[in-house]
Formats: sequence, C-alpha cells, structure tokens
Amino acid sequence: MTEQQEASEDAVMTRIGQAVILLHAGDREEARNRLGEIWSEIGEQGDSLHRCTLAHYMADAQDDPAEELAWDLRALTAADGPVPPPAVRVFYPSLHLNLAADYVKLRRPETARIHLARARAATGALADDGYGNGVRAAIARLERRLAAEPGDGPRPFPEQHPQ
Repeated sequence: MTEQQEASEDAVMTRIGQAVILLHAGDREEARNRLGEIWSEIGEQGDSLHRCTLAHYMADAQDDPAEELAWDLRALTAADGPVPPPAVRVFYPSLHLNLAADYVKLRRPETARIHLARARAATGALADDGYGNGVRAAIARLERRLAAEPGDGPRPFPEQHPQ
C-alpha cells in the first residue's frame, strides 16, 4: 500500500472517530449527518473495516430500533465481506451482541437468542482486557435478561451442529 493510500485510510478512521465523539457527547443528529456523509463517500464497496466501524456507530446514533437493526446488519455484512481484515474477528462478539439487543428492542426474543448464542460462541477472539471483559459482561447481562423472557433459550446455530 502506498503512503498516500495509508494516509487516506487513516483520514477516514479519524473522521469516523470525530463523529463518534459527537455521538458520545450527545449530538446524535450531527453524528448521524457526518457518518452519513462518510458512508456516501466510501460506499457499499469501500474498505470492510471502515464500513463495519461506521455502520456499527451509525446504528448507535439511530432513534428508531428498526433503523438501528438495519445499520447493525450492515456492520455484520461488512465484517463478513469477501476479504475481511483479520482484525475484524474481534468485532464478531460485539456485532452479534448488538443484533441481539436490537431484536430484544423489536420484541423478537427468539432471534435475539440466536445472535446472543453467536456472540457467546465468538468470544474466543476477545482479549482478556477492558474491551473483551466489557463485551463478555454485556453478553452475560443480556443472557440473564433473555432467560427471564418466555422461549426456549439459546440454540446453536447451523454451523455449530455436529455432522
């Protein structure tokens, strides 16, 4: 990769980070606007790490749970892209946790349980650090919450069934 390309990619992540600062400061509308501009620039075929990161934070900036779900699905699609960077593996537990939380908000506990099981199954990619411990704790909290809901509980997803 050339220096110019690396600088350009760093600029995209910097701009995403700036929008995230606005989001965390409570300016959801401006964060949505800036993230939307970046999304328009990088497009559906842009760098998978950029798309995954941007879609993840764009989901957090949504007021409508259905829109939040749509952006979280975009984040997962970007992570599942044709050649995702190895660093994306660490995002899978969080991506599936976010989807599970979205489905809880949309009163779809069975689908939430599926994504929660996927989040738990992917935790091996997490380090034993603040981020990893935080994601594992959030998974445990949502598992407890869903355990109180009617339904069959987490089920393995197709990839987990022995042949």
